[in-house]
Amino acid sequence: QPEPKPEGTGAAPTAILDATKTYRAAVSTSCGSFTITLDPKASPKTVASFVALAEDGFYDKTVFHRIVPDFVIQGGDPTATGTGGPGYTTVDTPKAGTTYTHGTVAMAKGGAEPPGTAGSQFFVVTAADAGLPAEYAVIGTVTDGLDVVDRIGLLGDPTTELPMQAVVIDSIEIEIS
Repeated sequence: QPEPKPEGTGAAPTAILDATKTYRAAVSTSCGSFTITLDPKASPKTVASFVALAEDGFYDKTVFHRIVPDFVIQGGDPTATGTGGPGYTTVDTPKAGTTYTHGTVAMAKGGAEPPGTAGSQFFVVTAADAGLPAEYAVIGTVTDGLDVVDRIGLLGDPTTELPMQAVVIDSIEIEIS
């Protein structure tokens, strides 16, 4: 397991992504790779932040610190404690009726934060339907390597929600077409 990194101290990016382009995040982990096709129309500020963090190497050598079998895998915390982030938040309130189904990628938030608040922590749904309320900014869908996500999802202790082995995010590379 890599050493924890300090929290970020930056400001939220102000650039908006080009709506005519397709953005994909290639996530390379110690258990294999998967690709997220990002959805800047659903959460423009949040996806722009995720892209900026990935391009800056923020996610490199971090871990999936929360793994709940048949629910979610969660990463993006540089401190690996579940409380760390980039030093800022964005807000993209999800549409009413948003669902979180198998392969959906959304941003985690603290319970008291308003719907759509996001820092750097993201989760990938491994359940058919996570049954979550429409409070989490959706950033995309896993379009390749869902089997890798599902394998990672089996590596958590359902009681503690902690990984039973370290799953390292080696890098997240952004591909634009």
